[in-house]
Amino acid sequence: MEKGTAVVASRDGSRKSAAERPFKGIRMRKWGKWVAEIREPNKRSRIWLGSYSTPVAAARAYDTAVFYLRGPSARLNFPDLLAGEKVGGDLSASSIRKKAIEVGARVDALEAAHRHHHQHNYNHGYDEELKPSTGGFLHRVDLNKMPDPDPEDSDIERERK
Repeated sequence: MEKGTAVVASRDGSRKSAAERPFKGIRMRKWGKWVAEIREPNKRSRIWLGSYSTPVAAARAYDTAVFYLRGPSARLNFPDLLAGEKVGGDLSASSIRKKAIEVGARVDALEAAHRHHHQHNYNHGYDEELKPSTGGFLHRVDLNKMPDPDPEDSDIERERK
């Protein structure tokens, strides 16, 4: 393990690097989805906060829930994003879950749109170089077919005769 890499002990006793758990309150499923949950204060139960495509979305859902549970003193993954928010009274677990899932889903959608936009622009620029000036589809040549005779070649052959 590299020097300076944080290590986290999991419930089963295995050790995980901080790269595998980039934010507090989230984990990655075997199939690649990121999930978030939080333990209710003074209870053994947990509040399920959803399953997301990106670790950032899961972490934002966690931050929302921990902020509503513990108030402004909560340790957040993104403290600047909830600065100035007001905690609205004592919320139920279902209200906290709903607010967290709304935030997580919104962030997931924005992240997906950003990835799609970035990927589209990257591919779009590459495709533009390959498109013919007529604006149609790229004409694919069958390399296994003998080429058709060029009309200019037949004119030259007629002149020689």
